[in-house]
Amino acid sequence: MGGSSSKVPATRPDGRPEQQDPSLPSTVMETVQNLKIHKVSSVERKQSTLFSLSAQGLITHFSPLRRGKSDQSFRSRLLLVLQYLFPILDWAPQYNLQFLKSDICSGIAIATLAIPQGISCAKLANLPPIMGLYTNFVPPLIYAVLGNSRELSVGPSSILSLVLGSILSEVLSPEIQPTLYLQVALTATFFAGLFQASLGLLRLGFVMDYLSKPTLMGFMHGAAIITVMEQLKNLLGLIHFTKKTGLVGILGSIYDNRGEFSGETLAMGLLILVFLMIATKLSSKRPHLFWVGVVAPIASLILSTIFVFSTKAHTRGIKIIGHTEEGINPPSLKMLIFKGPYTAQAVKIGVATGILGLTDVIAQGRTFASFRNYQINENKEIRGVGVMNVIGSCFSCFVASGSLSRTTLNHSTGSKTTVSNIVMASILLVMMRFLMPLIHYTPNVNFAAIIIMAVIKIIDFKAASRLWKVDKLDFITYLSAFFGVTFLTVQTGLIIAVGISIFKILMHVTRPNIVMMGNVPGTQSYRNLEQYEDAKRVSSFLILGVESPIYFANSTYFKLRILRWVKEEEERAISNVECGIKCVVLDMSTVTAIDTTGIEALLQLQKTLKKRSLELVLVNPVGDVAVKLRASEAWKIFGSKRIYMRIDEAIAAISWLLNGMPSKATFNKKSWIIYDNEIAI
Repeated sequence: MGGSSSKVPATRPDGRPEQQDPSLPSTVMETVQNLKIHKVSSVERKQSTLFSLSAQGLITHFSPLRRGKSDQSFRSRLLLVLQYLFPILDWAPQYNLQFLKSDICSGIAIATLAIPQGISCAKLANLPPIMGLYTNFVPPLIYAVLGNSRELSVGPSSILSLVLGSILSEVLSPEIQPTLYLQVALTATFFAGLFQASLGLLRLGFVMDYLSKPTLMGFMHGAAIITVMEQLKNLLGLIHFTKKTGLVGILGSIYDNRGEFSGETLAMGLLILVFLMIATKLSSKRPHLFWVGVVAPIASLILSTIFVFSTKAHTRGIKIIGHTEEGINPPSLKMLIFKGPYTAQAVKIGVATGILGLTDVIAQGRTFASFRNYQINENKEIRGVGVMNVIGSCFSCFVASGSLSRTTLNHSTGSKTTVSNIVMASILLVMMRFLMPLIHYTPNVNFAAIIIMAVIKIIDFKAASRLWKVDKLDFITYLSAFFGVTFLTVQTGLIIAVGISIFKILMHVTRPNIVMMGNVPGTQSYRNLEQYEDAKRVSSFLILGVESPIYFANSTYFKLRILRWVKEEEERAISNVECGIKCVVLDMSTVTAIDTTGIEALLQLQKTLKKRSLELVLVNPVGDVAVKLRASEAWKIFGSKRIYMRIDEAIAAISWLLNGMPSKATFNKKSWIIYDNEIAI
């Protein structure tokens, strides 16, 4: 199809002179001589099987050393390996005193939040309060070496603690079986870390992208509401409370135990809530007073503890933490259980919390990395968090993840590296070793208020309303996950959330988007008729744009949908007394991949249309699509007269082949003259 048009009078294939349209100006006819139909490349690329698999991501995906070059020395390649395994080696050589000052300030700031939040999260998971501090000590030290986000502050998370406590409480009672409850919690943490580390080592972090934002938003909002409702137990001073996590069950339990309400506890809780709200509002309205919101939680703990101790309020019904063990993390490897009836439960809880933990880490890592214009390696991040939890489970820690409030504070106070996590852990070390007796009289209601303030920030119904405006299916996804968590159980809500994500993926995979296209007047561009009101149908042609890969999962729908388009257009042409369809043009410029099943669907479609005296033409197959068509029999069957580079060239050529004459009134009143493999306008 190559070669430019001759400037001699055009002739038909039979040798007779072509009759040019006398209605066209001679100047137009003079410009058409230089236009040609471009040939679509059909050069076969010789590739080994190994290279072919590698190109499809089945080998290079698992290669952590793609940055290495064959001419590098052994020492250089070893350094690359160590930097890949221990990201701290990437930035440590450039670390300086200025960075250290910033990291120390950030570490002190996040430590003031880590102490009350750690204890609160431990209570949320129905675990001893000291475990919250344990989880804020060992995991941050591990993450500082293995993590590659500069701002992420790791430790216990309110949502993860809620999920861990909620699911475990359905199986075991923390009051009746405290030792077994603790063993299963630690084992679940081990399996959460093992699951996370496996994803990172196998470079499968991309699977986290399959949980859509609406799904996670619905789950988080539902979990946040359930968290707030469960804290009413401590806020109201209730002694008995339901183990159920559904909203109806919680409200029913509050009503049934209304005789246990403690006015003193409720009054103290409301005062602390008001104090925290004012501090949060003040710090958000006046950025230079951000420290007010930072110190408010620890200040509330100090003030409430002093009040209870001085007034002996614990003797009048206000519950306090009581005795808490001192010292750093004791080993807990022997407490892990790998056999017995509760191992399966531990695995299930570990996978659930592992998925949620990774979602937090990746979302926060991406967000704050974008603020400082750098990229995080998600597989390194996932691997680091997994190893952190595996080691943490051996040292009395429950599942840890990124803390949004502490990460935000870490970023705003100028953290430069993960050294801020080391500073935070060092402060926690001093706290656990020497200062634990100071929290003996701290009231439980104080932690309830801190948890409530922390989780209500997660709820953003305005974001949910935006989903309705943008994508109704996303809004339905959000509602399904939200109501699943709120009215059933957190575990059921998580299953619903994951199920909806998978269903949505399957919907998009099995239902490729195919649009009808038309010519935009005054141009040679073809666009979606629904998107461009000016675009016009081309007489006798049905032009369809395929906006998806064509493979086994959608090939049947692909074929049936196109045949339905043909039927609908034929019916429309009859009702409008227009020319019927003579050719179907498939624009494949956005088809990024095709497999053997997809190629077979194209061939079957070609045969079906041919029986109905319709032509099928392919336009601009790109990349591997063209290569695979060339390697199959499709290239030979379609031939050079059925595969074109541009839609306008395809229409012009087919117009001649079908009618034996140029197609008028199709291309801005220009007449197309074709002979052999050349075309002119």
